[in-house]
Amino acid sequence: MTGSGPKLGVLLLVAVLLQTVVVTITVIHFTTALNSMKETFARSSVSCLTGSDLHSIPAVRGDPCWQVTQQLHLLIEKSVSQRYQRLISTAVKDEVSRVLPSLVMDDRASPRPKVAAHVTGSFAPKLEHDEGGPVSAGRRVQGQKISWWEGRKGLAFLQDVQLVDGELVVSQPGLYYVYAQTYFRHTHSLEEDGEEVGDRGKPLLQYVYKKVSSYPVPILLMKTSRTSCWSRGSDFSLHSAHQGGLFPLTTGDRLFVTVTNASAVDMDEKSSFFGAFLIS
Repeated sequence: MTGSGPKLGVLLLVAVLLQTVVVTITVIHFTTALNSMKETFARSSVSCLTGSDLHSIPAVRGDPCWQVTQQLHLLIEKSVSQRYQRLISTAVKDEVSRVLPSLVMDDRASPRPKVAAHVTGSFAPKLEHDEGGPVSAGRRVQGQKISWWEGRKGLAFLQDVQLVDGELVVSQPGLYYVYAQTYFRHTHSLEEDGEEVGDRGKPLLQYVYKKVSSYPVPILLMKTSRTSCWSRGSDFSLHSAHQGGLFPLTTGDRLFVTVTNASAVDMDEKSSFFGAFLIS
């Protein structure tokens, strides 16, 4: 009985050793087979790219070559699409910047302040002196200055711009769009014998001036004209003069409007108006 114990222990040890050897051999076999499969797949994937014509690869979903080429095609299409989008965006932005630089602004720049003014006609004229004569805008300025604009009521508004004695005072430097419209209601007078008097066909002119602190004389920005031609027998004629343009202005610049015949201007708020707004 005592002699069978060592034999049983030896048998158990041999069985464990055999089992360990079998497991080790099995692991080594499967590892070798897996490495061989990986190497075969890698060679087949690379071989897909070494051919002269990728379109000649058959479209078989289970084929590793087909999967590689499909992923490659998608990657190329995405890369090319993104590149063309960047090129087109840059080209469009450059062209817009060349045509009108004020529309292209740096996205990181702080937002520009909202600066604008729209003043309208008012039926409280201040143009005449006590003796009844029209006020001239000055010997070096053509026409008669319109100084009775309305800046607060109705359609008029002032936003970071002042209205002083009929002049818009700029508070922020930049590029402004300036516009003006005057509506002339020209009444025809008759002599005792019924003939019309006055200059038939006389032009009605509108001027927009700018005052700057560094120059003693107002600077003419724009002018436009309409010819007051009317048919015989009519009581009055109507003419509208409108103009607008882009101008660089600095802080303290003043804008005002003059016309050749201020007494003929119809100062309805929808007919005669004047304004400016900051673009950039």
